[in-house]
Amino acid sequence: MFVLGIDPGLSTTGYAVVADDGPRPRAIAAGALRTSTGDPVARRLLELHRDLSAIIAEYGPVEMALEQVFVNRNLQTATSVGRASGVILLTAAEAGIRAFEYTPSAVKMAVCGVGDAAKAQVQAVVAMRFGLATAPEPADAADALAIALCHVQSSGLRRAAEAAR
Repeated sequence: MFVLGIDPGLSTTGYAVVADDGPRPRAIAAGALRTSTGDPVARRLLELHRDLSAIIAEYGPVEMALEQVFVNRNLQTATSVGRASGVILLTAAEAGIRAFEYTPSAVKMAVCGVGDAAKAQVQAVVAMRFGLATAPEPADAADALAIALCHVQSSGLRRAAEAAR
């Protein structure tokens, strides 16, 4: 089964495809989808939808995991990430893929064991867990791998709970 990890953003959206079909997850693909800041927002969102739809068509993921929108200080950034997240969730629903959202601290806790791990620590652990010589570039791709890994690790417990209902 393939899981699609997404680190949402309007300018850059990180993505990662992870196989969850053996004793340990395997990284299949990772990269970033980019939109031009000079284009109108609606066009950028359409481009994100098309690019993400192409990845879904190519890899056929069964589930999607994405980072939940986090509002810190920059409301403009939160708004653009929220718009991108909406398009990402729509794209998943359109493809019939179940989508799950995780907070940044939940991802860090799952990957590193602490919810306030530094970005460099998350990237190093992701590279180690997937047997990569270095963390994927850009950082958004490494973050998407971390989100997918968080989902894979938590999905066994979630499936058991759903089966018990």
